Amino acid sequence: MNTLFPIFVKLDQLQTLIVGGGYVGLEKLTAVLANSPAAPVTLVAPEIRAEIYELAGHHPAVTLVVDSYQPDFLNDKDIVIVGTNDKAVNRQVQADCKARKILVNVADTPPLCDFYLSSVVKKGDLKIAISTNGKSPTFAKRFREVLEEMLPDSLQETLDNLTAIRKQLTGDFQAKMDRLNEITKVLK
Repeated sequence: MNTLFPIFVKLDQLQTLIVGGGYVGLEKLTAVLANSPAAPVTLVAPEIRAEIYELAGHHPAVTLVVDSYQPDFLNDKDIVIVGTNDKAVNRQVQADCKARKILVNVADTPPLCDFYLSSVVKKGDLKIAISTNGKSPTFAKRFREVLEEMLPDSLQETLDNLTAIRKQLTGDFQAKMDRLNEITKVLK
């Protein structure tokens, strides 16, 4: 049973640390910036892939630090994503985060995670997060691809129209909900 509570986090208002400068670090940084291009992110690793430097060059809020992980890197951080190929480092970062009550995700290690990164479908302002409870990121990715193909590109226009309608509605909350439910019946 998946008991995860889905939330959407305003990463542009939080300080994120990514530990790891290899392929997994690139994957995590890419995911963060795809969803929140202005997010302030610090990425630390003794070696950093060229693609990470290239990506960071397009995002001024990203800071790259060529260094081994030290607990001081957690200072003033709100959320941490770990993706090194050194299990001892991954466990140390997770333990340090727990001690400081910082939420942490350790790539490919569900028991060490406070949260999982979801596979995300984006169509304009619509975002759908897909979770497999950490069981199969590959399935989540494939399901995302199916949804992306199914959902029309015109969804943004629909959302904009519904926003305009919602702003014009009068009455109490229930009356507004009843009217919006009536309008959106066609989406079934």
